[in-house]
Amino acid sequence: MLKRPYFHLVAVFLAQCANGILYTQPEQIHLSYGRDPSSMIVTWNTLNNTKTPVVKYGSSPLEVHQQVIGYSTHFVDGGTEHRAQYIHRVVITGLTPGQKYFYHCGSDDGWSDPFSFTAMPDGTDWSPRIVMFGDLGNVNAQSLPRLQSEVDMYDAVLHIGDFAYDMDKNQSTVGDAFMRQIQPIAAYLPYMTCPGNHENSYNFSNYKNRFTMPFDEQSDRMFFSFDIGPAHIISFSTEYYFYINYGISQLVQQYEWLERDLKEASLPENRAKRPWIITMGHRPMYCSNSDNDDCTHLESLVRTGIPKLHVNGLEDMFDSYGVDLALWAHEHSYERFWPVFNRTVYNGSYDQPYTNPGAPVHLITGSAGCSERHDNFAKDAGPWSAFRNLDYGYTRMTIHNGTHISFEQVSDDKKGQIVDSFTLIKDKHEPYGLRGSY
Repeated sequence: MLKRPYFHLVAVFLAQCANGILYTQPEQIHLSYGRDPSSMIVTWNTLNNTKTPVVKYGSSPLEVHQQVIGYSTHFVDGGTEHRAQYIHRVVITGLTPGQKYFYHCGSDDGWSDPFSFTAMPDGTDWSPRIVMFGDLGNVNAQSLPRLQSEVDMYDAVLHIGDFAYDMDKNQSTVGDAFMRQIQPIAAYLPYMTCPGNHENSYNFSNYKNRFTMPFDEQSDRMFFSFDIGPAHIISFSTEYYFYINYGISQLVQQYEWLERDLKEASLPENRAKRPWIITMGHRPMYCSNSDNDDCTHLESLVRTGIPKLHVNGLEDMFDSYGVDLALWAHEHSYERFWPVFNRTVYNGSYDQPYTNPGAPVHLITGSAGCSERHDNFAKDAGPWSAFRNLDYGYTRMTIHNGTHISFEQVSDDKKGQIVDSFTLIKDKHEPYGLRGSY
């Protein structure tokens, strides 16, 4: 967190309280999963400080009698005005898995509208419905109204980097506006994120302060994992590879954590319980766009590392631990890939490429809509590119069970039409080892 001298904070507070106006009404409300299915984290913002933050909740909209006290963080933006606000968090525990709850949040200085959420079902014998996208901005957020209208269709959201364009813009007021826009979704569904390149200002301070990892203590790191149904999902930062000036130690720390997390997730007893290992990071290893981004290079930094700094890439690790699915964004387009490792396609078979493939499956879903518009495709794609589309839209993923995951790409340009779909089928989940290619 960026710190300012006490006298400066007093001046900011007095300026915000000019004419006796206090801004203590909760806004920018969003949920995230906690440590286990019995917990949920509620986060909201106020411009001025408030009395003790509280969430009141219950299993009926007429019986919102339970309450949990939280904590507040004073966030000062890194812009020239050093604009300040307060971010409030409450960790609800002891929830009944699968139970729907009604809640509102705030303090004696002001309360939010009523919202609801469903606690994560316990165990692995259920089918999570997830909507995922990246690169959604405050301007040209074309997919947002459709996403808002479909909130009842999903159990969770994966936002794979790049928010608002940019959260720090105009003294972070653009970030505030974006969080208000996403509230009709994120106040009802756990909103799980990873950082993108557009969050980099002031050492990613807007991202680190606004979003909560699935545990209650604050942390400077930008990586975490969580379990949902029959899947283990890992969120990490590709940006450590590109903003080395913020410290290579964070990149090394993430790499070591990733290996520990993947090693544990791939243990036979854990893989038997949750077979699917899914990763999400912002900048992809592969793409066929024409913008000269990292993924257009044969030796992508995310894929192969930074040799001169003795920093490893992630493709070998993902292959060694049998990552099933790698989700990406950054490119303002949708691209589905054949199973690929080291620029070689390892389809399951000629007729059924996504049945028992010999390598991870990669998917880019970065076309939700932002001020930078689309990233065009190169005329010729690599042999690993299976399908490309430039419509604004987002991706639906249903993890049916331990063997089947289905995907649908929704086109907002075509009024919700499904422009691509496929099913990933795996009878075994294990390191890929010896394999043939198709």
